[in-house]
Amino acid sequence: MSVTVRVPAKVNVQLAVGAARADGFHDLANVFLAVGLYDEVTVTPADGLRVTCEGPDAALVPLDRTNLAARAAIALAERYGRTPDVHLHIAKDIPVAGGMAGGSADGAGALLACDALWGTGASRDELLEICAELGSDVPFSLVGGAALGTGRGEKLTALETGGAFHWVFAMADRGLSTPAVFREFDRLTADRDVPEPVACEALLDALAAGDPDALAATVSNDLQPAALSLFPELSGTLAAGRAAGALATLVSGSGPTTAFLVRDAGSAREVAEALRASGTCRAVRTAAGPVPGATLV
Repeated sequence: MSVTVRVPAKVNVQLAVGAARADGFHDLANVFLAVGLYDEVTVTPADGLRVTCEGPDAALVPLDRTNLAARAAIALAERYGRTPDVHLHIAKDIPVAGGMAGGSADGAGALLACDALWGTGASRDELLEICAELGSDVPFSLVGGAALGTGRGEKLTALETGGAFHWVFAMADRGLSTPAVFREFDRLTADRDVPEPVACEALLDALAAGDPDALAATVSNDLQPAALSLFPELSGTLAAGRAAGALATLVSGSGPTTAFLVRDAGSAREVAEALRASGTCRAVRTAAGPVPGATLV
């Protein structure tokens, strides 16, 4: 018997970042939107814990117990007094180290798949509690849709959306470390007061209305200057998407994937083709959101 779970990528339409806390984390106002790029995690009984991976950049995915999927299986097994004897196979389609929560998606997918395989009957709240222990983005990967994440991003409030939003994503030729981007954010903001992060009301209204033009006027990412400082070439990708007619351009999360909001599926194809021709990125994908979170296949 095996269980497969499909989990979406995310884009941050707003990422407001506060000053570093005493524990090293940052308070966030993080508006997540789940989009239709997916990883699939398949869990099969085994003699011990094993992780395998296939797909783009699979060679960059750790296959030991540091992998979030492995950590999720271990956490659920420990909670229910069993051993995590499973083979976790990850079929990757979300960029690795791309700022789209691919690792977090795998953690949420493994957690839901192991719960189903073992029949643990964990409640949604229990699963979310484990997700929060695994990482700041993992709870959203479980629930999907659109949500405001506060605290370090793990405390979620579901948000209304009035329709689908269309995106183009440009993949960079190397990754960025999320901790390194936050360290650069701290360096760049060291000589000024960093305001408390709050969600933008106009942005939330734009999501609720399903209005891409209004959303384009309000998207923001406080980590973008830090990502561009560490990876200056991303500026060329952003400029290429802007020139191709994207309504808004931004670095997705901690990067280095860049995100381009467009009006509709036809515009997405046009902007994607222009980005491919620009020579400023490794690969280009289109997707729409919101979509559901981790789902049993």
